Amino acid sequence: MTAAPRDSVDDQAGPTGVLSGIRVVELAREPIALAGKLLGDMGADVILVEPPGGDPSRRYPPFVDDRPGEDRSLYWWHYHTSKRGVVIDLDEDQGRERFRALIGTADVLLEAEPRERLGALGVDYPDLRRIRPDLVHVAVTPYGRNDPKSDLPYTDLTIMAASGPPWSCGYDDHSLPPIRGPRQGYHTASHFAVLSVLTVLLHRETGGTGQFVDVSMTAANNVTTEAATVTWLVARRTVQRQTGRHASVTPSRETQQRCADGRYVNTGVPPRRPHEFAALDKWLKELGLDAELPEAVFLEMGARWQGPFDLARIGRDDEITAIFGAGRDALKLIASRVSAQDFFVGCQRVGLAVGVVNAPEEAFEDSHFKARGFQVPVRHDDLDRTVVYPGAPYALTSSPWAISRPAPKLGEHDVEVIAELDALSK
Repeated sequence: MTAAPRDSVDDQAGPTGVLSGIRVVELAREPIALAGKLLGDMGADVILVEPPGGDPSRRYPPFVDDRPGEDRSLYWWHYHTSKRGVVIDLDEDQGRERFRALIGTADVLLEAEPRERLGALGVDYPDLRRIRPDLVHVAVTPYGRNDPKSDLPYTDLTIMAASGPPWSCGYDDHSLPPIRGPRQGYHTASHFAVLSVLTVLLHRETGGTGQFVDVSMTAANNVTTEAATVTWLVARRTVQRQTGRHASVTPSRETQQRCADGRYVNTGVPPRRPHEFAALDKWLKELGLDAELPEAVFLEMGARWQGPFDLARIGRDDEITAIFGAGRDALKLIASRVSAQDFFVGCQRVGLAVGVVNAPEEAFEDSHFKARGFQVPVRHDDLDRTVVYPGAPYALTSSPWAISRPAPKLGEHDVEVIAELDALSK
């Protein structure tokens, strides 16, 4: 997040969007923070319920201007946009009564509580559906509500390790440890929670009822392993991680290339259709590099190829192998002679998918992301500044998305929400 003197989102604006009119109660827990944010940014009235003292992630680094302090956690800011915040102590009778009253106004309950906690408190789905029969209750746990392993301690890292994605992520040098994205395990579970909410709300709109949805974080992440899990289940074979390319039982050729400006690119998907071979051959000649690549003759063969180009025959058919390899070699040669950005733009012109290896701050400032509206300025009146946030993770042309307010301070909306409940009870 970066400070910028730009027009900003009004922190007093009400939620708008496809979920406008839907109320979500979120019991604050780290694994579902992103789910609540996504629903709120899509227009739902998300009420974040925290215990006395607040959720621990309020104090997570990094901090604005690198200065720790109350309401300065950038982590908290990011994951709790477009939410209203209240403090309710579920361990107290009065708190549970207030929670039940809140559920009476809710469409969705989103929680990642310990497996049997809500039942012991008398506020689990069987109890709450008597208050709100059409309630959509989404529970997110490590292995599912009925699995005793969900009672074990966990972190995002243990979820990722148990479900498998890190096995497929990392470098060709297997003496190095695997790599996992930060909080990717929680993010994946949150996306499954959001998909569940949207599906059940749609079902409810067409005459269905509320439902209890049981999301397993481990299962959600396991299905993101591409072919790794299936390869093991079907063939009892293990894929191996590779630098910048899909994990595979059989190693493939390297795709990372250092460019003339010292930056790295991933040469991505080489040509596999006649017009792609022709366009790459033309680009190579325009740069005057064809004389340095004896294999360029195979690009011309690819441009004249008749019928399907069967990639499954690579390594078995000499002609197909040579043509495909020439495409990869041509891309690597061009990349070594031009800047990373020129290579990226040139490949877009040719119609080939490649990528520049950017640092996170570089990706955030990329012109493509800016053009998609990924940078969203949000006003923070208490700091008298505007902060640029990451925007929507997807662009839905018919479903407006917006950050309606910054993350709530602890108990910021207690009076407001209680007044709403009191008004409804009269």
